Amino acid sequence: MTLETELDQHQLDEIEKKYDSSINTRANGPALTRFIYWATIAFALYHLWTAGFGTPVDYVHMGIHLAGMFLFIFVGFPLIHKAKALEFHPKAFVKPGNVPLYDWIIMAFAIAASLFLWVSWRGLDWFGLEVPEQMLRQGNPTVPDVFFGTILILATLEVARRTIGFVLPLIILVFMVYALFGPYMPLQILQHPGVNWEQFVNNMYFPFEGIFGVTLWIVSTVVFHFILFGVVAQRMGLGQFFVDNAMILAGRYTGGPAKVSVVSSAFFGTISGSSIANTVSTGSLTIPNMKRLGYPGHFAGGVEAASSAGGQITPPIMGAASFLMAEYLEVPYTTIVIAAIVPALMHYVGVISIVHFTAKRLKLKAYPKDQLPQFLKVWREGWYTIIPLVALLIVLFSGYSPNMAAFLGILLCIVVGFCAFDRPLTLIIPFGLLAFIFWKASPLSGEGFSETLAGILAGLTVLGCLHRNERKNFRDLLDSVHVGVQYTLAVGAASAAVGIVVGVINTTGVGFRLGFMVTTGAADLATSLHAVLGWIPSDVFSQASIQRFLSLVMIAIACILMGAGLPTTALYIMLVAVAQPALAQLGVPALATHMFVLYYGVISEITPPVCASAYAAAGIANANPFRTGLNAFSLGLGKLMVPMVFVYAPTMLLVLPEYFTWTSFLQVSLTCALGVFAIATAVSGYFMTELKGLWRLFMAIGGLLLVAPGTNSDLLSLVMIAPVVLQQTLAQRRETELSPTAD
Repeated sequence: MTLETELDQHQLDEIEKKYDSSINTRANGPALTRFIYWATIAFALYHLWTAGFGTPVDYVHMGIHLAGMFLFIFVGFPLIHKAKALEFHPKAFVKPGNVPLYDWIIMAFAIAASLFLWVSWRGLDWFGLEVPEQMLRQGNPTVPDVFFGTILILATLEVARRTIGFVLPLIILVFMVYALFGPYMPLQILQHPGVNWEQFVNNMYFPFEGIFGVTLWIVSTVVFHFILFGVVAQRMGLGQFFVDNAMILAGRYTGGPAKVSVVSSAFFGTISGSSIANTVSTGSLTIPNMKRLGYPGHFAGGVEAASSAGGQITPPIMGAASFLMAEYLEVPYTTIVIAAIVPALMHYVGVISIVHFTAKRLKLKAYPKDQLPQFLKVWREGWYTIIPLVALLIVLFSGYSPNMAAFLGILLCIVVGFCAFDRPLTLIIPFGLLAFIFWKASPLSGEGFSETLAGILAGLTVLGCLHRNERKNFRDLLDSVHVGVQYTLAVGAASAAVGIVVGVINTTGVGFRLGFMVTTGAADLATSLHAVLGWIPSDVFSQASIQRFLSLVMIAIACILMGAGLPTTALYIMLVAVAQPALAQLGVPALATHMFVLYYGVISEITPPVCASAYAAAGIANANPFRTGLNAFSLGLGKLMVPMVFVYAPTMLLVLPEYFTWTSFLQVSLTCALGVFAIATAVSGYFMTELKGLWRLFMAIGGLLLVAPGTNSDLLSLVMIAPVVLQQTLAQRRETELSPTAD
């Protein structure tokens, strides 16, 4: 990179902080900063230990997780997120450690509320305060339960507001009002008996619904570990290894830097569910290089943002919502991973196709050969970085829990990146890991590893110690763990807060009510449209088909509109409660419904006006944020259409045997890929040569017909695309004849 375009790590960190609220925290006093740093390390070690050796009972584990989250958020995030509030004020007497007294008080009560269930589960008799055991209080909360439950609800809403903004807390308040004032709802279909505050607290505070529900459980037992793995693996060197291999694969072709951005972001997405982290990590190299070779800044940023937004739908790690999906559907996580493979490929086919044809139109060149890394050198110097990812995948696909896979992946990251024979003390970790593996393979551990799996993991551990490449120091490891914990705070706050929504849905049945409203509204519109279009002799224009399509469109629009500034996890939980009842009535499989909501939730991340990934990319590209967002959205058109495909043709998801045949799968997948490819030519305005006017429109319509599953639509697409191909062939021939011949 040249001096004019190069960004140092400090500048990249500042960009990431600006657009990722989860790591943009206020400065604390020196003593408090050290305490919080080591507290995050202890917090991570606790979760790592529970992943490998067993998680405490749910109300204990989630209480500890909430307590740590409250500590870090109230210390790090100010009441009002302004630059002045983030600065250090050493002489402020009422701000110990630069944290206002009211934050210390709120934090103390919030931590007490999160741990009170643990303390009082078997009953309590302290200083005249008698609380019966929890089973006797369920449905009839005591005064201390209502007190601490109220504090926990308010504190949870506040940490969600501080980390991700007002949108989610306001939506949750609407749900709370609905639960409390059910009899007074204006629409009869929405009316219900309602609950009083004591019963509301009972439902939100006691496990297995509300705050101590499935969302917080999944985040504290699985998502936390995978976020930590992604950060440690990236800083251990896996991220750079991905970028180097992307340059080898794509750098030599037309528009090399942009294609490197797509491929490296796809690779990086396999270990990171964070779009912003992906954007900053790979974009720091690819965006300046794109600009240097002639790409406009807004397009370069859009390419990186669109590619990075695919991280939450790219197996095997994906985003937090995918783990919740596995829990809701009661299927192994590997089922979700396999189902996501082909739709994720379609997204990247769309992005890389638009990039290719735009590069052709702008006459942009590839990387010079002398700037491309050498394959043998890259693999000789970086092969060891993939060992943790290989181990994680092997354990995951061997049927073990995701948190066990993440546990072994994190430990192997430490072994590979930080332990060496010339540092004898560090060998405690690989020896300890080997002891754990052999213990899991022995009869003493109960249902442990098979001998084959234990042998593979032991071999990978030994191999990770033998490479001769430079290791990081343990300060780098601790720093990466600290940053990893920071990344989990916003996800944790959102998951705890959205548990209130889940509790309201379970208490009032509002999900089915809203789902009925969607299907009823779609049915009314379908009746009107069928009166106009019903004469067309095609099943596509039957009333049932129109109703299904309109229901899908309504839910997709709701996902995109509500996703403005809302975490994908929270959006997924709320909308799937509406989508599942609505689409189940139309015969859509549950897995397809959940994937549908997840995809459109992710699309909201690159949909202006609120698209944090695109804004982060614009910060690196020094480009207009809104134009960057528009480019990111247009580049993600493949992801916009694919959910419709797997709802109408679930064979694409691979794991639904009642829908899957090889013939149907190949037809649907190949024609979808060709359709996305055709639409890419229309978006970029170039195919064999420049694509203009009606030819561009024909290509777009033909592409849509190819994407739509069905033999008739595929044949009709040929009628639309064949004239375009003929015109482009003739135009290219004329250009060749008119161009000067080389000597």
